Amino acid sequence: MEEVRYGDDPSQHGELTRPAGASKGVVVVIHGGFWRSVYDLSLGRPLAASLAEHGWTAYNLEYRRVGNGGGYPQTLDDVAAGIDALAGVDGLDTSTVVTLGHSAGGHLAVWAAGRPRLTGTPWSEPAVRVTAAISQAGVLDLAAAVRDDLGAGATLAFMGRHGDHKHADPSRHLPLDVPVRCVHGVADDTVPLSQSIAYVDRARSAGADAELIEVEGDHFVVIDPSSHAWAVTLEILEALTAR
Repeated sequence: MEEVRYGDDPSQHGELTRPAGASKGVVVVIHGGFWRSVYDLSLGRPLAASLAEHGWTAYNLEYRRVGNGGGYPQTLDDVAAGIDALAGVDGLDTSTVVTLGHSAGGHLAVWAAGRPRLTGTPWSEPAVRVTAAISQAGVLDLAAAVRDDLGAGATLAFMGRHGDHKHADPSRHLPLDVPVRCVHGVADDTVPLSQSIAYVDRARSAGADAELIEVEGDHFVVIDPSSHAWAVTLEILEALTAR
């Protein structure tokens, strides 16, 4: 495992794990936890290990979160800078970069894939372009997350004094130029399935390449490397990069 630092803050780093043989591409693992500092990149380590075992270069990304200097816009600054830092890693091919995020990490994964659409912001010209995104039970509609009080006020805490979600909300950046796959447990009572359904419906209506993959289980089944949901996610990765 290699540490990749992209800033001076303790949270501004990622863990890069390369496969034993040739790499199929880079998968950026973005952990969830409703953007709160109590949760960290340890949530992504089992997925990163599984990805490397299956031939992927896994980049388990940490970022500032609500409670340790994060929130809007700092969290977005970090996700952008953290992915862009891959351009400076020796011997790393960044022609295929898939973001893979769970819950709030799903929000960040799809947001990162849409950076080129954010004209007029500091994030709109990525040094490393995301070629596809997989949202695992992601929070993809921030307005609906506020309305439904997901995470007991988590979205409001993430946005802080910035009431307008325009630049942070993936559902307002459609259509993306890269494919998005939403994997979601049908029994999820933390981030409802409606979040993924609504995003995919809007994306497809806008002409984007987006699909919903429903799996059996709750909010956390999608990040269990021993689950059928994770096996399905690995299949989705293979299909995305075989295009």
